[in-house]
Amino acid sequence: MSGFKGSAKHTAVVVEEARRAGLLAGERTEHVSFRAPKALLEAAQRETGIMSPTELGILALATLAQPDPAVEYLKKSYGVLGTDHKLEI
Repeated sequence: MSGFKGSAKHTAVVVEEARRAGLLAGERTEHVSFRAPKALLEAAQRETGIMSPTELGILALATLAQPDPAVEYLKKSYGVLGTDHKLEI
């Protein structure tokens, strides 16, 4: 993924996690094509430093393909209070 030049730490983390999960392994055999508003594309390019639409699309897909750790934590801890919490009823 030589197109990833952005300094955003999040970008690097997403790409590395996708690589470790095996999501970036193998040949690029699938074709994805869509039209997007120019302003959206330019904003994403500025934010990530990625100028290649292909590499930007891969980053977007990698972001969507991986679970958000905060969401996983909230699901796991839903309805559970720590031992220091007391409810006044």
